[in-house]
Amino acid sequence: MKLYNLKDPEQVVDFATAVRTGLGNNRGLFFPRSIPPLNNINELLNMPVLERNQHILRAFVSDNIDDQALQQIIEETFSFPAPLVQVEDHIHCLELFHGPTLAFKDFGARFMARCLQHFATEQKITILTATSGDTGAAVAHAFHGMDNIEVVILFPKGKISELQQKMFTTLSGNIRTVAIEGDFDDCQKLVKSCFDDPQLVQAVGLNSANSINVSRLFAQICYYFDGLAQLPAAQRDQTVVAVPSGNFGNLCAGIIAKTLGLPIKRFIASTNLNDTVPRYLQDGVWSPNNTVETLSNAMDVSRPNNWPRIEYLMTSGQFDRSLLTGLAVDEAKTADTLRHLFAQGYLSEPHAAVAYQGLHDSLQPDETGVFLGTAHPAKFKSAVEEILDTELDLPQAIADCARLPDLSVDMPADYAALRDLLMS
Repeated sequence: MKLYNLKDPEQVVDFATAVRTGLGNNRGLFFPRSIPPLNNINELLNMPVLERNQHILRAFVSDNIDDQALQQIIEETFSFPAPLVQVEDHIHCLELFHGPTLAFKDFGARFMARCLQHFATEQKITILTATSGDTGAAVAHAFHGMDNIEVVILFPKGKISELQQKMFTTLSGNIRTVAIEGDFDDCQKLVKSCFDDPQLVQAVGLNSANSINVSRLFAQICYYFDGLAQLPAAQRDQTVVAVPSGNFGNLCAGIIAKTLGLPIKRFIASTNLNDTVPRYLQDGVWSPNNTVETLSNAMDVSRPNNWPRIEYLMTSGQFDRSLLTGLAVDEAKTADTLRHLFAQGYLSEPHAAVAYQGLHDSLQPDETGVFLGTAHPAKFKSAVEEILDTELDLPQAIADCARLPDLSVDMPADYAALRDLLMS
């Protein structure tokens, strides 16, 4: 399958090139021009997970990865479950936090890392990525110790939870972490500025592991199939999926799954107070506000990088805009929703609470609801404990990191300073 630059349609690349370069000309995102539906969706949903994922991903990568190599990549990527847990009548949580860094980003980061390893050449690669929370840990752990690949992770200083931060700032070797004095949008702007510098790109072999790298999106498609496969067949075509949305890669993957033929009825993009997309879907005006800090910090994004891909799927007629609703959830409601879920016997965290609330506000009596659980509650231990007046045990993966020293360095939101660091 060929991939096109959404800002420069004349730039057409294969999957391997898109993975190795990340962004296209003029900061354009790579994306398929059209996504042909898969055949025999019901048969796919009855397959074992790894076999099904091979069928799904083969459609996107077969020009560059043969079946034997793809099977190995899939076995190493999807080595942990994504269980669908019933929370209340007709509402389930698809738990995506059972990987090594306890967040949904593990799926995409591990797939990308193994694809890059498959395409490895003599040239050094520098992975530069920005994180609003969970991307940093997933990328750092996916690439840690890989030969000839250096990883530099930017994060907004003081704006992610301490335990989220510890999961990637405590690694050494080929992992470097930088606390930027600003918000996540400042971090993203720095990453894009680096890709606009051809000399820098060439000198350090620059690439990005943000969800702007299309490989991550392709891996995320698979767990939407996994979620529906765990529902009774009679409920699947009446299933509404609510996605906690920040940079909108997760929702984009779900819409691709729908385009492939997965019988999801409709989607809800649930955001926090950074509500650019819900307002845009309502009035058609794209007007980002300044980013504000919230309990669901990984979604504190006002200018989502992946929205152009979703917009393209709508304007090209591949996805019906009417099947997407945007809802914003404020801080008080987020806390109330956490308490509601806890009273129901389900321990959650702010991002999933935002998704649940968007689902709850929209679900019709004849529909089945699925909201995505994107991170383990313990990654937001302080906030969750305060809201729920309870104490959380730390999973071993977090407890191990919490005891280690933080190796990150501070830096102003200054391109020249970042360029010097990358070239050093």
